[in-house]
Amino acid sequence: MPQNNKEFIIRFYSALQTLNYAEMQRSYHPEAQFTDPVFGTLNCDEVKAMWQMLLTRSKDLQVVFSNVHATQTTGKCRWEAWYTFSKTGRSVHNVITSSFEFKDGKIFRQYDSFNIWRWSRYALGFTGLFLGWSPWIRGKVKASARQSLIKFMSQ
Repeated sequence: MPQNNKEFIIRFYSALQTLNYAEMQRSYHPEAQFTDPVFGTLNCDEVKAMWQMLLTRSKDLQVVFSNVHATQTTGKCRWEAWYTFSKTGRSVHNVITSSFEFKDGKIFRQYDSFNIWRWSRYALGFTGLFLGWSPWIRGKVKASARQSLIKFMSQ
């Protein structure tokens, strides 16, 4: 019997709401890829580590999700996250659209999209407001996120 991917997405984001990174990690296909504006493209091990890093470090993450749609092979969801960005101590409200491709009952591809300029205004304050659109700031944010992930994975 085919998996109900709408229920799968609901379980995935319910795990995010409860900071259950282990449940989220089990959701990924061994050949999975994840892409977003901050981390870039991650392989399966990296995306699993990313969720563990973000959820174990989070002190105040709040998540809501809505508009869950799915077919036998794809899915989509809108979700919002409120949290304190650890590098600046600033409050962030991020609005994300996730698109999924499924394979063998798991997430094979996940594409998270959000307005990086909007995010940087929250996370970086004045710098984000005035330079968050620039490739230079975007590159620095991406490099910093990648370095944090590499350090986390090496521990």
